[in-house]
Parts: sequence; C-alpha cells; structure tokens
Amino acid sequence: MTTRRTFTIGAGAAAAGLVAAPAIARADTLKWRMVTSWPKRLPGPGMSAERIAERIRRLSGGRIDITVYAAGEVVPAFGVLDAVGNGVADIGHTAAFYWQGKMPAAAFFTTVPFGLTPAEHVAWIDAGGGQQLWDELYKPFGVKPFMGGNTGVCMGGWFRHELKDLADLKGLKLRSLGLGGEVYRRLGATPQTTPPAEILTSLQSGVLDAAEFVGPGSDIALGLYRVAPFYYYPGFNKPNGTGECIVALKAWNALSPELQAIINHACATEATYALAEMERLNAMALEALVKQHQVKLTAFPDDLVAGARKQATDVLGELASRSAITGKVHASYVDFRARTAPWSRVSIEAVLRAREA
Repeated sequence: MTTRRTFTIGAGAAAAGLVAAPAIARADTLKWRMVTSWPKRLPGPGMSAERIAERIRRLSGGRIDITVYAAGEVVPAFGVLDAVGNGVADIGHTAAFYWQGKMPAAAFFTTVPFGLTPAEHVAWIDAGGGQQLWDELYKPFGVKPFMGGNTGVCMGGWFRHELKDLADLKGLKLRSLGLGGEVYRRLGATPQTTPPAEILTSLQSGVLDAAEFVGPGSDIALGLYRVAPFYYYPGFNKPNGTGECIVALKAWNALSPELQAIINHACATEATYALAEMERLNAMALEALVKQHQVKLTAFPDDLVAGARKQATDVLGELASRSAITGKVHASYVDFRARTAPWSRVSIEAVLRAREA
C-alpha cells in the first residue's frame, strides 16, 4: 500500500510538472514571423523555409516558434529584405540577387552567370571568406545572412518558341533576375522581374515570351510547361541556386549564444539537405517533363552561349567599380573561381565526361 501510495503521489507530482512546464516555456517563447519570396510550400525554396522554421523550433525546445508566410501574405515577394531589416518580420527566406538594385554585390551570394557551381559556392562562403563579406554587405540593412538552401544548377529557362540562334533572342520579354537578366538585356532580350507566383499567368497572357526560374524540381510545380514547351540548358545564367535566410540584426543580437548556434546549425543543415533533395527532385521532374508532358529539352545555340559568356565578363568587370564593398566581393569571388576551376576540370568535369563515354 505504501508503495502504491508513493507511486500515486509521485505520478501526480510528475503530471503537475508536465502541466506546469509548457506554461513556463510559453512565457519564454519568442514568437517570430518568417516572410518569404515563395509561393506556399513551393518545392525547393518554399520547403526550405518551412524546414528551417521547424528545425529551429525543435532544436530550441520551442523557445523560438516561427510562423512562415508565403509571398504576398505579409509583404510582397521582393519586400523580404526591407521587412526583416525594418522589424516587420524577424526572419526571412529569399534569394540574395533580388537585392541587386539596393546593393549590386548581393547577386554574388545567389549566383552569377558562368560563376561558381553549388559545391564551389559553398566552399567560397564557408572556407574562402565569402561569409565575412556577406555579413559586411548586409549589416547596413539590419540583417544577418545565412545560406538557407540550394536549388542546385539551374536551367536556362522556358521559351514559348524555339531559339535557332542568338538573333532569336531579340525583343523577347524574358523573366530573368540578377546579373543573368543584365546579360540577356545586352543580348537583345527585355528582362522582367516577375515574382515566382506570377510567372505562369504572365506567360499565358503574353506578358512574357520566356522565363527562367530554377530547375525541373521547382519549375514543374509552377506548371510552366503548359505554355512554354521549349526547356533550354545549360543554365549559364544561374549555375548555382543558393537560397538565403536572413535574421533581423536586432533580433539576432538579443539571442543567447546557444540560440544563435541553433539558428546557424538549422540553416547550415538545410543548405546541405536542400541540395541533396533537389538533385533527387530535379532528376524525377526532368523525366516526367520529357516523358509525360512532351517538353522539348533543348541546348541553347552555340552562338548564344558564346555571346552570353562575353557579355557576362563585361557585366562583372563593370560591376566591380560600383562601390568599395562591391569591388571587394567581386575580387574575392573571381579569385576563388579562378583558383577552383583547374581542380573542377580534372575532377567533376573529367569524371562526368568519362562516365558518359
């Protein structure tokens, strides 16, 4: 009887403790809002945002509880940087090249034409000084940036009509952002900064003649193949697809070192996982697009790629003179690309060539 009574009292006390603990946790919980540039749960970047929020919640034991908002629910797709920097939201998920108009060097932290591949880009950020430059660039805007996902090597884009040579680009209204958009402009196209959720309707209405987004795994979800059946490669305009997670500096500086480490870890884990997941999704989606939806998978004409390479060199060179910080980022990026290129040629490029042969 004594044992049973003791157990009953102990169980009751334990139950009371379980009831009381969430009340304490709730009192200490930071309720954060995450604004994003993506349609709700979009495969690729939209899911990266969801997973980062969930990881932070779990790793922090519920001390940081993040609600994720799709583009347009709180702020427009291209309003994420301002919203986080101004305190409208605590955290955001987006892509750095959307801020090229505010800080020209931002594009380097997503991708640049004929630039670093995903593995090379990660090496530059994590081990080549890129993160320190990224922090320096974003500090005046009140945010702390992290790699928060990656869609991998991107495709060249969806076109409503076939491209036979470089001249066929003339006058095309093409959705293309970042430095790739500037390259297309110099090749004769008219680049448009259409939010992801509006690409399909813009193609359907004729506002756009073509559009690039990311790769098959995300593109198939937008349904672009319904209107633009020609799917072009290589994605010279976006050879990498780093997604960024930005945290308001005011919120970041108020966190304990432990919670800062949790956010850092959650983002780093997603940067690795998302790249692996997108390799799987891209392979599956490409097969479905070609076999089920009769998409015409086509290589860009040689003269178009050659013309784009020349224009990209000019664009990057001109960009370097825009400001001191832009020059620093440009120098670091270009130097890292030059140093890694010989290894990439005798490693991954050579292995792929040998495998296909």
